[in-house]
Amino acid sequence: MTDARPDAQPLKTEHVVVDGIEGNYARVELPDGTTADWLISTLPDGLKEGDVLAINDHGESIEIDRQETRRRQGKAREALEALNEGAPAGDISL
Repeated sequence: MTDARPDAQPLKTEHVVVDGIEGNYARVELPDGTTADWLISTLPDGLKEGDVLAINDHGESIEIDRQETRRRQGKAREALEALNEGAPAGDISL
């Protein structure tokens, strides 16, 4: 969707990741790598740990970006599989 105003700039979207949920708060990882606690009541329903939230640059809308969540989970799974590829098979004895 485009804005009909000639001077309108396109909205920029930032992504934050839900790092954990504790009580009434969701701990989110911000784009700069820091974390913040946000009230769950201000976030979309059905929010889960690991979800990616898309926030427009005016903060007017926050929604769960399911496609970006799946993409990031896939990348993390691939990285884990690559790490485990060279791991020895069997149990480790200490």
